[in-house]
Amino acid sequence: MSVVFEEAAPALSDRELNAVVQLVYQRSGITLHDGKRALITARLQKRLKAGGFRSFAAYLRFVEQDASGQELVQLLDAIATNHTSFFREPQHFDFLREQIVPEWLGRPDRGPIELWSAACSTGEEPYTILMTLLDALPAADAGRVRLLASDLSTKALATARAGVYRLDRVQDLPPAILRRHFERGLGEQEGLARVRPALRERVTFEQRNLLEIGAMGRPFDVIFCRNVMIYFDRAVQQRVVAALERHLAPGGYLFISHSEGLNGVTHGLQWVAPAVYRRRLT
Repeated sequence: MSVVFEEAAPALSDRELNAVVQLVYQRSGITLHDGKRALITARLQKRLKAGGFRSFAAYLRFVEQDASGQELVQLLDAIATNHTSFFREPQHFDFLREQIVPEWLGRPDRGPIELWSAACSTGEEPYTILMTLLDALPAADAGRVRLLASDLSTKALATARAGVYRLDRVQDLPPAILRRHFERGLGEQEGLARVRPALRERVTFEQRNLLEIGAMGRPFDVIFCRNVMIYFDRAVQQRVVAALERHLAPGGYLFISHSEGLNGVTHGLQWVAPAVYRRRLT
């Protein structure tokens, strides 16, 4: 009888750990705190196995030498945390419906309504924004809504574009919302729900790095950037908030998470509600 021994998984040295931490910070702004060694090791070992690398050192050399940048994207995808849900922090959607929508309906120009979900993860946030708006706006105004949804993670964006979720991800939504905005899977799709095309077709999904926000082509009436700045240190928060503020239209609103704050960040925004800020009109 022959005995087959599985090759031991590569170990992550202190030097390699520091290299990963620095690379992730420099390219995404995400700070990996002490105690993340096990998480980093587990997630990146899958990349090593997929690429046939025998050590973390060999893998990191490949990432640094990869002119396409594709493996760096895969590394960041592996590290990023994409936890979200529909109607997460529901007070924000109440504010959008009850405070902001009436302002838009009173605007004399009746031009496009520009929104940006700047860390959209797997899509629950932008779809919730659209559900809220389409249920609150008159039909004649629904066509004015233009929603950009972006994220660093290509894997998360693929899920967002598909708009397909397990039933347990949507089962707590009100029945009326489920009927209006979701299709229930049948046959091979049993146990899944898909966002209806009327919503999916209204979102433009793009991969964007919050550290590299260039010209966006238009200002935004509303920007959601929630549950991402908790991973940034103060310097990166300052950089990101300055860029977001720059892309808000006068009178536009910025939503951050209730677990986040702008204390210690220099900005010209006005606090209007918990985790909601507004750019002044003048």
